[in-house]
Amino acid sequence: MALNKKQEFSELQNQIATFAKALSHPARVAILEKLADCNKCICGDIVEVMPLSQSTVSQHLKELKNAGLIQGIIEGASSCYCINWENLEKELETLNNIFSQLKTKNDSVICCVVKEQ
Repeated sequence: MALNKKQEFSELQNQIATFAKALSHPARVAILEKLADCNKCICGDIVEVMPLSQSTVSQHLKELKNAGLIQGIIEGASSCYCINWENLEKELETLNNIFSQLKTKNDSVICCVVKEQ
């Protein structure tokens, strides 16, 4: 049985991994594009334009919502979603900052790959 080792990593590392996981499937990227086009969207509208079943789209929406990239409300029998722009921008900034720091650390290191001339 595999043990969950997430607690062995920093909060920032877990935050970046959650964000990356939310974007790791092309259907989730497509859902974000659809939501950006419409500003808000009912789950059924998303299902109509996706080559996936309603239950699969719902699972992808759940991943995006768990990562804080979208927010939704239940209106009767349907759910309405929109992008949480504040969280998305925060996550993008965090990702940019961490990789900028990594690049800065690496600027003084010679890479093991020899560049072709």
